[in-house]
Amino acid sequence: MTADDAVQDEATRLLRALEHRFGEPVPIADRTPLGLSTLRAIAERRSIRDYDTGRAVGRDLVRLLAAVALSSPTKSDLQQRDIVVLDDPVRRGRVTALLGERWIETAPAFLVFCGNNRRQRQLQEWRGRSFPNDHLDAFFNAAVDAGIALATFVTAAEAIGLGCCPISQIRNHSEEVSRILDLPQHVFPVAAMTLGWPARPGAISLRLPLEVTLHEDSFQEHGLRESIDAYDRRRAAVQPYARQRYEGDYGHAEEYGWSEDKARQYSKPERTDFGAFVRSKGFNLR
Repeated sequence: MTADDAVQDEATRLLRALEHRFGEPVPIADRTPLGLSTLRAIAERRSIRDYDTGRAVGRDLVRLLAAVALSSPTKSDLQQRDIVVLDDPVRRGRVTALLGERWIETAPAFLVFCGNNRRQRQLQEWRGRSFPNDHLDAFFNAAVDAGIALATFVTAAEAIGLGCCPISQIRNHSEEVSRILDLPQHVFPVAAMTLGWPARPGAISLRLPLEVTLHEDSFQEHGLRESIDAYDRRRAAVQPYARQRYEGDYGHAEEYGWSEDKARQYSKPERTDFGAFVRSKGFNLR
């Protein structure tokens, strides 16, 4: 394959992945940018929950990926994000038991991404400076920093052929996880992640059409209901749900798409104690 053929192949795969994901063509600019392979890899990404459990992910490799992830943007260079790599089988077992999923327990590697506003407060104390920013933004900045690091870790891991799956469910057990990991005040879990070599490819999840989530100049909701209805039909045809959520409460729906699943999910209380947990970590959320 020539260099031009390789570029064309990457472009074709990128276009195909985006059209599959969004249900519409997303044209590439006439002057094709460098980095097509990176764009294609991100467009093709998929959550992996089925790993080759006989193939380890070495500590040095995890450390390398963490270093790349922690090279990501951070608000005002405050660097308010940490990664806890759980190698100790006892601690890891206690955390993964809370999540109750076999694929999480057996994944070759398991990490927890944390927001850390503690270091900044320590700096203020060590330097004899006041801390007048003890409000919601302190928590928010640390949480966003951790999310950026997590997303960058995903991109780095998948670039070398690893698969991963972020797990927000860990926040269902924030207090217990915090205790197991010895997280001090102003440090909190944002998400966990499994990591390993894929045993088989996952599926590319369909996303809402760009007309719903991509705005020009101002926020728009024209035709939103119709767009989501069409997306529901496409999801049901291409990527149907294996089961209907809370079927005992809501019955079996003849047409079950994304919006019905999400409406059912958020009809039940989730993480109602999370605000209290964050306050117990010393954050003032005013």
